[in-house]
Amino acid sequence: MQVFRSGTVEFETALSSLEQRCEEEIVAEVETSVREVLRQVRQRGDEALIEYTRQWDGVDLTPEQIELPRERAAKALAAIDSESRSALELAAERIRAFHTRQLPSPWEFTDEYGSLLGQKVTPLDRVGVYVPGGKAAYPSSVLMNVLPAKVAGVREIFAVTPPGLLGENPAVLAALGLADVDRIFQVGGSQAVAALAYGTETIPQVDKIVGPGNLFVATAKRLVFGRVDIDMVAGPSEVLIITDGHGDPTHLAVDLLAQAEHDEVAVPLLVSTSEDFLQEVLRALDEQLRKGPWEEIAAKALERNGKAFAVRDLDEACEIANRVAPEHLELAVEDAHAILDKIRHAGAIFLGANSAESLGDYVAGPNHVLPTSGTARFFSPLGVYDFIKRSSILRISPQGLERLGPKAAHLARMEGLHAHAEALDIRMNQEEESE
Repeated sequence: MQVFRSGTVEFETALSSLEQRCEEEIVAEVETSVREVLRQVRQRGDEALIEYTRQWDGVDLTPEQIELPRERAAKALAAIDSESRSALELAAERIRAFHTRQLPSPWEFTDEYGSLLGQKVTPLDRVGVYVPGGKAAYPSSVLMNVLPAKVAGVREIFAVTPPGLLGENPAVLAALGLADVDRIFQVGGSQAVAALAYGTETIPQVDKIVGPGNLFVATAKRLVFGRVDIDMVAGPSEVLIITDGHGDPTHLAVDLLAQAEHDEVAVPLLVSTSEDFLQEVLRALDEQLRKGPWEEIAAKALERNGKAFAVRDLDEACEIANRVAPEHLELAVEDAHAILDKIRHAGAIFLGANSAESLGDYVAGPNHVLPTSGTARFFSPLGVYDFIKRSSILRISPQGLERLGPKAAHLARMEGLHAHAEALDIRMNQEEESE
C-alpha cells in the first residue's frame, strides 16, 4: 500500500482521487451491447432469453425450463449440511430482527381547521432479486436482499440467476429456500434485468430490481431505472479503517485483506494517527498476504487501490472519512463512540476493535448491501424503506376550504393555472350559497 503523510501535496492528490472515484467511466461498448439486449428482450421475450442464455452461458433452455420449481430450493435447504444450515438460519434470524425495527408507521393528524392530513405506507407489489454467478456466489446476499423485502410485506419476490450457479453452489439455492422466494428463474446477465423490467411470457414485470452484478448487469439496471426502481448501481467494495494506534495490527491487516480479496478493483484504505503503528499494520499485512488463498487477488487490489494515510489527529482522520464516504468504515480506536458524531458519510460504521467488518457481511443483522464509490453522501444501506412507498392523505374540512382555498387560488393564478383556481372558486362559492 502506498503511504501518504498529512500536509504533503501527494496526500491531498491521493485524497482528491478517492473523492472523484464516483465519476462514472462511460464504457460505450458495454452500454451499446446492453441497450441491444434490452431491446431484444422487450421485443422477443422468452425467445431472446433462451438465445442469450445459449450464447453466453452455454446452456440450452426450453421455455418450460426458464422457471425453476420452488421445490428445488426446499430440497437444497433440506440437503445442506447442518453447520451451513445453522449459520444461514442464524443470519436470517438476525437480519429479520434488525430490519423489523425499520418498519415505518402510517400517521395522520388533524390541523387547526379540522382537515385530516397524513401518510399511508404501502409495500411494493413485486420485487426482482438478481443473484450473481461469476467469480463467487453469495448466499448471504440472497438473505440480505430478500428478507428486508419480506419484512416490508412485498407480495411477490422473484430471483433471477445464471443457470449454472444453482447447480454449482447449492448453498445459494438453499438460501433462496430459507428466504422463501416466491419464484426462481434461471436466467442471468443483462437479459435477466431486461426480463424483470419489461416482462416476458414467463417472467412477469416487477416494480423494483435489487442485487449485485457485473458491469453488464449494473449497466442494465441503470438503463431500466425509471421503468422500474433499482436499489443502486454498486461499484467496487471498499473499507476505510481509522486507528489511533491501539489494538492488534494483525487484526487491522486481515480486515484490509478481507476487503481486498473481493476482486482486483477493491479499495482498502487505512488512516492512522500514529505512523509507527501504521507501519506495524503494513508489516502485518505483508505477512498475512502470503498465508492464504487470497494472495493473488488481494495483492492486485492492494497495489492498485490500497492507500495508507498518516494524519495528525482523529479530527483529521474523521474528515478524511467524510470526504471519502466509504462503504465500510471501521473506527478501530480506543473510544470509538466518542467520535461517532463526527462521521457524516459512511455506509456502515463499525465501532471498536471487535467489530470486524466480516461480521457485518454475514450475521450481525444490518444489511451488507451498502452505497459505494462515495455515494454514502446521499445513499443509505438497503433496508425495509427500499421496499415500501408512501402516499399522502388529505381530507379537507369546510373550514379548511374556506381558510386555505383563497390562498391556493391566488397562487394558482400567479402561476397561470386558472383552471386550478376555478376548481377552488367553484367549491368556495357553493359553500357560501349553501350557507
